[in-house]
Amino acid sequence: MGWTLTRRATASAAVAGAIAIVTTVLPPAQAGTRTPAARTATTMTAERPGSPTPRPPHLPRDFRGKGKWVVRDLGVTVPFTWEGRNGDSQMVAGGPQYPIWFTNLIHHGTLYTLTYKWPGLTDHSCSRIPGFGLDQLNQAFRGSRFVGREILQGSPDRHVNHWRVGVVLPKRPPGKFLRFPLALGDIYVDQNDRSTFWQVLQFGVQNLFDPELDEWLMMDTFQHRPGTVTLPRRCAR
Repeated sequence: MGWTLTRRATASAAVAGAIAIVTTVLPPAQAGTRTPAARTATTMTAERPGSPTPRPPHLPRDFRGKGKWVVRDLGVTVPFTWEGRNGDSQMVAGGPQYPIWFTNLIHHGTLYTLTYKWPGLTDHSCSRIPGFGLDQLNQAFRGSRFVGREILQGSPDRHVNHWRVGVVLPKRPPGKFLRFPLALGDIYVDQNDRSTFWQVLQFGVQNLFDPELDEWLMMDTFQHRPGTVTLPRRCAR
């Protein structure tokens, strides 16, 4: 809810925490291996005239899910879990046996990121952003822009609403002004339940460790049952 901070902490806490959030469904790949860039498998569905805009994404207090974290330019796909309990939440990508390994947490109103392993990284400190919790994350989602209704082609195919949330600085009026996309996220939630997250693309400075500044989160399962959230000792200190 991403949802990789030291690189993400310096950017927008809202998008970092989100997303520190799901991805285009990719062809099956062996977790932890280097693979060629996967194709996007998304189809647009026609909007009916006068159809109302759906309500924006809303991360629930309790959930658990499994999937993949994909860094396409590095050719890396690793296992991924995302769980929430009583408003806290935690993402874990990879592990000690994989090319990348990190955890993102929202824990008692603070956003944490601890990157254990990443190519070329020597700083493994725990980053903290206080004053950021589930309410702030969902508030950021409320400001997202509706892109359209789509179908993620996989097994099974999933009918989703596609949303975009972003931070662009400096704030300027329309016209020829210098501005930078600090942090962007494309979020795909179930059309029948905006609190079921299937896919997220994170792009921008919050992905500073990655040469192309983009990473994908893809869920295979998403259940509305309490998960497990554990603050690492390094962050507790």
